[in-house]
Amino acid sequence: MDVISVFPKSIDMRTIERAVNIIRRGGVVIYPTDSNPALAADSLNPTAIATLCRLKKIDPARQTLSIVCSSIAQAAQYARIDNRAYDVLRRNLPGPFTFILPPVPALPKPFKHRKQVGVRVPDNEIARALAEELGHPIVSGSLGGVDPFDLESQVELMLTDADRDPDDLRGSTSMVSLLDSSAPEILREGPLELQ
Repeated sequence: MDVISVFPKSIDMRTIERAVNIIRRGGVVIYPTDSNPALAADSLNPTAIATLCRLKKIDPARQTLSIVCSSIAQAAQYARIDNRAYDVLRRNLPGPFTFILPPVPALPKPFKHRKQVGVRVPDNEIARALAEELGHPIVSGSLGGVDPFDLESQVELMLTDADRDPDDLRGSTSMVSLLDSSAPEILREGPLELQ
């Protein structure tokens, strides 16, 4: 596994393009977020998503899968965001939140026919640059306390945030259900309070 350190304020786009090329061909990369490092795969490639779920040891049929978007506008192409939900997203993103929203009907497998999708717009320029360069969201799975080097034979590339101490594990995101946007429900507390 190659490890490349990226400066968020002056991102080398050749590195982002390299990571996105791996993602486009169905590979998985490790990338930094505003919480823990995570695995990234192409959200429109069911085989890549299955690989990510295998590495995370999760069942995609039972887990709510999360997508990382470059912006709220990109998220709106994959999740139904009404005016109340938009107002909550606008006040809290980018940031360490996962918002559970109803998916749009046109999502591909394995999102198709799901009742919910997790949406993130991290406060990390590298994470957002990946989704921007890909042209659609990445499906994401936090590494949590897993050592990325335990996956080095299965992951081709790891991007790290050059401005962050590698031992700085920030914990999980706040998880907020906006399935009923008139009554946001906090499912998991995170580092920031919902605004």
